[in-house]
Amino acid sequence: MSSVAGGLAYFVPAAQTALEATGQVIQLPSPSPTSIFTSRSPSPSPSSVPGAFTVLLLGSDDDSKFSADHVLTQSMILVRVVPSTKEVTMLSIPRDLYVHLSTGGFAKIDGAYSYGGPGAAIATVQQDFGVHIDDYIWVGLLGLVKLIDAIGGIDVVTSNPVMDDYYPADIYSGWPYDYERVAVLAGPQHLDGIHAMQYVRSRHGDLQSDFGRSQRQQQVLMAIRQKAKQLSPADLPAISAAIGGELKTSIGLSKVAQLLPLAASFDNPDQIRQIVLLPPYTHGDGPDGSINPNWNLILPLVRQYFP
Repeated sequence: MSSVAGGLAYFVPAAQTALEATGQVIQLPSPSPTSIFTSRSPSPSPSSVPGAFTVLLLGSDDDSKFSADHVLTQSMILVRVVPSTKEVTMLSIPRDLYVHLSTGGFAKIDGAYSYGGPGAAIATVQQDFGVHIDDYIWVGLLGLVKLIDAIGGIDVVTSNPVMDDYYPADIYSGWPYDYERVAVLAGPQHLDGIHAMQYVRSRHGDLQSDFGRSQRQQQVLMAIRQKAKQLSPADLPAISAAIGGELKTSIGLSKVAQLLPLAASFDNPDQIRQIVLLPPYTHGDGPDGSINPNWNLILPLVRQYFP
């Protein structure tokens, strides 16, 4: 789901018009600073790069099974952008990762947003991963479907095909607890919104389980980026209307305007780094089917790319 928001550098024009139309700007809380990374190298820290910023991308089931204010996050992706070098780093956080929540206790990280909204999700990631987050973007399920349809679909090569007999039939369905069979076959595919959502959301039939889904989410993010390069300002009203109330963000209009020139300058896919926390960074058999983090490996990795 965060693949919709994940454009940031290429999605901000649509976000600007959507915010103007809906006013869905939510002020970012100020979580307590983390103490995980306290030692600093005497050499200049990459975090001092002028203009660098980090955004937490959140995507949720916002269907009728949940209260609108207490949804789980299907997806969490940290994105760090360094404008001076045109570098982008994306790190997918498994939704089932077993962590210490900022609201207290231990649970799967997808519950942080449900228990305390974007402030709790941000504080949890900052606390456990030792990062500073400047802003967040949240997008609901229908936001993904409508946006991809508004841009005419996306093109992907499905290296992780989906064959799922237990896909939740909770969108455009009379009973949100029903299931259906879905399939997104291997090879080059042109996906509309519904099929793209099925591709990034399915949890069954992928040998890599949630890790495979994280890879699919980042793949769709890149496909949205590629398709967005073909859009013109004349397309923005339709995109704005498609997003509607499916977008919440702490990024104000003045900051969006400042990012617009930056959005057009990201044109080299080799400068986009994609990270998924596969084993040995994580391993299964956590409480209640969760994934256990190997912090001894995760924290140095995060420190390297998200100083």
